[in-house]
Amino acid sequence: MALLRNSVRLLTFKRSDISIINYYPFHEAVRTISSSTRHTSLLTNKNVNEYTQKYHSGHLMHFEDGKDVRVVDMRSDVLTKPNKAMRKAMAEAEVGDDVFREDPTILKIETKVAEMFGMESALFVPSGTMGNLISIMAHCCNRGEEIILGDQSHLFLFEQGGYAQVAGVHPMPVVNRKDGTFSIDEMKRKIRPIDDPHQPITRVISLEDTHNACGGRVLPLAFIEEVSAVAKKHDLVLHMDGARLMNACYALGCPPGDITRHCDSVSMCLSKGLGAPIGSVIAGNKFFIERALRHRKVLGGGMRQPGIIAAAGLIALSESDMRMSHDHKLAKVFAEGIQALGDNPLLEIDVTTVESNIIMVNIKKSNITAEMLTKRLREVTVDEAQELKNDVAKVVVGPWSVSSVRAVTHFDISETDIENAIKKFAYVTKEYCQQSL
Repeated sequence: MALLRNSVRLLTFKRSDISIINYYPFHEAVRTISSSTRHTSLLTNKNVNEYTQKYHSGHLMHFEDGKDVRVVDMRSDVLTKPNKAMRKAMAEAEVGDDVFREDPTILKIETKVAEMFGMESALFVPSGTMGNLISIMAHCCNRGEEIILGDQSHLFLFEQGGYAQVAGVHPMPVVNRKDGTFSIDEMKRKIRPIDDPHQPITRVISLEDTHNACGGRVLPLAFIEEVSAVAKKHDLVLHMDGARLMNACYALGCPPGDITRHCDSVSMCLSKGLGAPIGSVIAGNKFFIERALRHRKVLGGGMRQPGIIAAAGLIALSESDMRMSHDHKLAKVFAEGIQALGDNPLLEIDVTTVESNIIMVNIKKSNITAEMLTKRLREVTVDEAQELKNDVAKVVVGPWSVSSVRAVTHFDISETDIENAIKKFAYVTKEYCQQSL
């Protein structure tokens, strides 16, 4: 099978030429696009001649319409580039020193987000990971305190356990369900007794909305409210990792305050679906933000004239509904396109679980791994180029588990990109069927 071969013929396109090279290691491959030569490939800074010599390339052939191969990059919504309105706002931004709290554009976005969330105050931070860490540090005043969080949460899996590394906070995971929620009863059982000196002291419960590892699922408001009630009863604080909170708001058709009114703190990323180049904002009461400000400083997050980047964040917030509508619509189109491939021996997808801009595609065959599939999707064979012609594309998605891949729609992805991505998946599926006979 082509997906299992050690060597696959690939194409790189430059104007009207196609170079045919053999498969090269994935870790060496990065997409390079030069606006001056309109050259799109999966090569490093080594040139084509070096690669063709190293990997014993074949001949050159003419690509009929002379066009480059489209690259549909759906690894993440962090890939968006700032648009013209953002760049203009950045160039014209009024700035000051934010360490002295004198940057007017920073103060403006903090005020706007605090009002959106119905909270007393907010703080601009460089990243979502720092925002979450600062929030946990601000809530947990003593080392050895504990946070209850989902075992599939971004905070637990993908932020290096910073709360433990830096703040000495102990994690207590609960099992995430497929929809991003978890058992309230399990959560209750994980709350530590306050009179036992052998155990950590439970201080924080953390939720994630939308839930990345669960495929962009949106937490039901009733679930958030129930968790909040338990937290209040036990004198705990509820933190919301809202990296994609605006996606959740759009999916639920509600303002952000309907979600965050149940929370003591929230962290929202500006550089994911919202499309700004940099930054996150955390919000809570004034005492929380006062502590957060000190923690931001020690973590290196204090910046001198960051209004330049906050200006792009303000534009992103003003365009939120437009961006969410675009991304969610294309995610549904893509999921339905994969489902429409019919009785698919290779792939399966549950369209009903696509609630925002993240799509999980499962691989049914145990001898085909996610890494193998993603490598094949990045490649273009000679036969494929001849069959798909103008619709030929390199599709970049991420391996999520051994048997699943993740695709994420974002504002730099067009309807044509989605159509070509579906055709790519269809071609690879057909290729698999033909070669498994």
